[in-house]
Formats: sequence, structure tokens, C-alpha cells
Amino acid sequence: MRPKNTKLLVWLKSADDKSVAKTGTTRSYLRAIGYGYKTPGPEIASAIELATGAVVTRKDLRDDWLAIWPELNNNQAA
Repeated sequence: MRPKNTKLLVWLKSADDKSVAKTGTTRSYLRAIGYGYKTPGPEIASAIELATGAVVTRKDLRDDWLAIWPELNNNQAA
């Protein structure tokens, strides 16, 4: 089980149904992600980042984010 994602849980408390729909999943599934019971797939993780305005990022949601989105690595040599 992953640790709690408090940023997602806080966002979810104030999110309206339209914002939740933008994530491509249900409020219940988002709650399971927030409490660490589920890990979202790459598509859902990207949608959550967009729907939350990057309050919750793909890096926050997946431990393997670097393998999926290497372009997000801020430590790359230029």
C-alpha cells in the first residue's frame, strides 16, 4: 500500500462533479488512490494532474513516473 496522498484528498473534498469527471474516473476511485489503496494508470495520473491544475502531479501519483515520463526529470543534463 502506498502512503496517503493528502494533496489529492484535500482537492477531492472541494472538487465539484465536473472537475472529478475531468479525471476520467470516479470520486470513489480517486478516494482509493488518495488513501493509497490504488495506483492510477498513466492516463488517469495525467488526467488527475490536468484536472487539479498540477496541485497533484504525476510524480505524486506513481513511483515509476521516471520510466513513463522521463521528460519530467528536472535533473537531466542539458
